[in-house]
Amino acid sequence: MGSLRVESFPLRPGAGLLLVAVLLGGEAAAQPPATRSIYCCDVGGQPICGDILPAACYGRAYRELSPSGVVRRTVPAPLTADELSRRAELERQRRAEEAERQRQQRLDQALLETYRSLDDLERRRDRELRDVERTLEALREREAALVERQRALIQDATRTDKSDVAASLERDIRTLDSEIVAQRGVLEAKTRERAAVLERFAEDRRRYLELTAEDGGMPSSR
Repeated sequence: MGSLRVESFPLRPGAGLLLVAVLLGGEAAAQPPATRSIYCCDVGGQPICGDILPAACYGRAYRELSPSGVVRRTVPAPLTADELSRRAELERQRRAEEAERQRQQRLDQALLETYRSLDDLERRRDRELRDVERTLEALREREAALVERQRALIQDATRTDKSDVAASLERDIRTLDSEIVAQRGVLEAKTRERAAVLERFAEDRRRYLELTAEDGGMPSSR
């Protein structure tokens, strides 16, 4: 016997399953009760049912019922293009957040492995700052020496009456101008480096305290 379709036929509330059972009576004798299903969806507030999914139910949420009316499963309506787009965006955000969580976890582990204690962190900070300060002091001394040498040349240039000597001094003064500018650029870069060292160790210290507080205390010395 071919499959009987009951579709696109609005039913009064409460009459849907009864009519389906009557119309499918012949089918009931030919199919094992455990395998038979009725498919229903709601169209305009009315149930539309059939022994296969009615055409009116395409693109809609529908229910699969047993002949006795027990809902075996509920199938949601297919997602719209906007819903698919939103779901893809949420998944992208979830993956980005997970990647950031894993990145932070690796950074935290490296931080705890780098410093044995808070005192160890502060000793390393002070040592690195001392190295930067020594370099800064040497750069300042070099700058001061260049400026002093240029001042002396300028004074010599104002005292000489010989044009060839004055021209030579002028070239030396311009050369020193370039050296002083370059030296000040190096000095500024090293000053920024010092600020970066302070900022990095301040952040490391803050995060180290957070992690060790979460662990209930300071990590043991290695």
